[in-house]
Amino acid sequence: MQNDSLKSYLHFHFIVFIWGFTAVLGALISIDTVALVWYRMLIASLFIYIYIRYKKIPLGASKSTRLKLAGAGIIIALHWLTFFGAIKLANVSITLAMLSTGAFFTSILEPIFYKRKVIWYEIVFGLFVIAGLYLIFEVETRYTEGIIVALISALLSAIFTLINGKFVQQHHPVMISFYELLTGALFITVFLAVTARFDAQFFNLNQSDWIYILILATICTAYAFIAAIKVMKYLSPYTVMLTTNMEPVYGIILAYVILGDTEEMNTGFYYGAVLILLTVIGNGILKSQRKWRTARQLKKQVK
Repeated sequence: MQNDSLKSYLHFHFIVFIWGFTAVLGALISIDTVALVWYRMLIASLFIYIYIRYKKIPLGASKSTRLKLAGAGIIIALHWLTFFGAIKLANVSITLAMLSTGAFFTSILEPIFYKRKVIWYEIVFGLFVIAGLYLIFEVETRYTEGIIVALISALLSAIFTLINGKFVQQHHPVMISFYELLTGALFITVFLAVTARFDAQFFNLNQSDWIYILILATICTAYAFIAAIKVMKYLSPYTVMLTTNMEPVYGIILAYVILGDTEEMNTGFYYGAVLILLTVIGNGILKSQRKWRTARQLKKQVK
């Protein structure tokens, strides 16, 4: 069991490393953001469907559930559109630093979604996140538009995570992912059809774009999602949280190595990004400790 936990921990780090590479692929792919997300969601949903058929995972769901999953699929589509859009407007480092605020948005929205009181330290951490954002805005004014779009992406990510937190309690996560990715792709398809974007040029991708898109859709999306589900049963939520927070770190390092000078930022940016990251980690640690104490108290009451 301990050996399984170690393998799962190392495997999950590899998955988070892959997630960090997603942003770099977004910068390397030359096609526009809408087409990029459409290809990603469509190809990923196809590969997940093949996995579902292979594993014989049931796809049955009520009409109301499918409608809710479709709504979540549109949200994740908008999240990815703003995510890759921010990379095009700014760069990978800015986008990933802003995406770290997703945990902050989650802590604000969680009391509304789950009808609980706001915890005092969430407000304090929120002020630290705002301070980190101020540092970044102060020194990277040239990327203001990209920063705003990336913050919208982080907010959408938080909403999507909270919605899925409820779905996963009642439905198979792979089934959830399939419906969300497929409906997200259909949502973008309708937009492309209405705006008359489907033409010969849309499907005329160069070889490198096809390679990058296939890596993005298969390894960074379909594989990473399914693998993450498998390893999480051996890891504590605390370990998952801490490891996931390494995504922007891996991504920024990879971007600097692969993309070079375009990712070189002012010192103030790194101060702000580190402050946001440490705040997110600190929030996760306190939340994990709070849940652990609550569980311990419940056990004592049962005894």
